[in-house]
Amino acid sequence: MPIPAAPRRLALATSADHPSVQPDDAHLAATLEQLGLPPAVCVWNDPAVDWSAFDAVLIRTIWDYFKHHAAFLHWLDRLDALGVPTINDSALLRWNSDKRYLLELAQHGVAIIPTRLADAAALPDTLAALAGQSVVIKPSVSGSAWHTLRGTAGDAAFADAVAQLPRERDYLVQPFVPEVVNEGEWSLLYFAGEFGYAVIKRPAAGDYRVQGEYGGSAEPAQPDAAILAAADRALAALAALGHGNHAYLRVDGVVSGGHFLVMELELIEPFLHLAGHPAAAERLAREVAARIHRPEATMVARAR
Repeated sequence: MPIPAAPRRLALATSADHPSVQPDDAHLAATLEQLGLPPAVCVWNDPAVDWSAFDAVLIRTIWDYFKHHAAFLHWLDRLDALGVPTINDSALLRWNSDKRYLLELAQHGVAIIPTRLADAAALPDTLAALAGQSVVIKPSVSGSAWHTLRGTAGDAAFADAVAQLPRERDYLVQPFVPEVVNEGEWSLLYFAGEFGYAVIKRPAAGDYRVQGEYGGSAEPAQPDAAILAAADRALAALAALGHGNHAYLRVDGVVSGGHFLVMELELIEPFLHLAGHPAAAERLAREVAARIHRPEATMVARAR
């Protein structure tokens, strides 16, 4: 008589500041439970968690990983050593955790906001070459506008603020794109490589940051064919770089000068706007279940 297979165990990774299932992920978690995969909610850097007890780790609200980047990379190494796959794949998470990946996308023909990479010591010279231009500076490893500055290159007060940035970080220097304020920032959501839906995010009056903690808002929107084609080119570049195996993906960008410019690809812990799209939450849950019951689906990218 065959021995029944042991039930699969799924960890849902969160952070100390957001340790429980967030409302936007509630239907996803409920559907996973209905599929026989009740997620065990675990804070990603909690030393008490025995990660070897799980068959996979679904990355969700680890919204502080960029503040502890070295520990985050070590955690991924540990999961790899234990043979516990992550969703998305750990190789993809490492690549996506440093925004210098934008330069790789540009080399593969993806239209991005023009981006210069500089360490803290080189920022004054980088800004001197952009004197008079409105710019945004952000760490290459960051999130939620952390250590992000906007100002005019050459302005003394802005230079003083730049001088206060952490010295151990590398930074992206980009022109400020006024369309983010005037028209909004697009977020296109993909599940298992297929487009699901989109939202457009707008900052609060007088601000340029679209994140909710700064008063930003988001509403459903339908991208036109040109925006979708530009996002598809980003996905094709991602695949060409060896990272085509993703369960979820958010493409953030802005239309400027008639062209969609990619601002970020969010493949680690994006807010997925699932609350308004229960069918998408169910689709993602089924994709996660398929990857756990068919481990090779999770391991493809790592083997490349």
